[in-house]
Amino acid sequence: MFVAAEFRDREGVIRALRDLNSDGCRSDDIAVFSDEAIEFPRDALHRPSHMSFVVVMGAITLCLVAIGFVYFTQYNYPIITGGMPTFSFWATGVVFYELTMLGAIITTFLWFIWESGLLRRGARKPTPTVEPGLIALRVECESNRSDGVSDLLRSAGAVNIRTLG
Repeated sequence: MFVAAEFRDREGVIRALRDLNSDGCRSDDIAVFSDEAIEFPRDALHRPSHMSFVVVMGAITLCLVAIGFVYFTQYNYPIITGGMPTFSFWATGVVFYELTMLGAIITTFLWFIWESGLLRRGARKPTPTVEPGLIALRVECESNRSDGVSDLLRSAGAVNIRTLG
């Protein structure tokens, strides 16, 4: 069961998020919807992101793949270089740099899509309609806890509370 609430201000949503977290709701069961971007304090939603680590690993991986590919092609298709080195980092440094940045860009895009939930297969959760200027908060809870969650949201300053699904 889902409980959806609408708030007029950001402070009410922050208060509701902190109350829900202290009440035992998991951060995966809480979703915030708005027609504009909202910046919350660091401790409001406890959703750690591993994007920086994953992006650096993606960049390093594609850089190593590029180095391996260039090394493989230069040694498996030998040409007469007139005494010059067959494999030179100086000659292919721009290629390595560009492919490293491509790895970072692709990894950032894919990880952003993954963290937004667009690639996850599972039960579709109902999305509340959001009027301009309002902030919607959707909480997934058991049916026996829905009244307590509704009271908690109302005490935090919710304007409209309804049950979804």
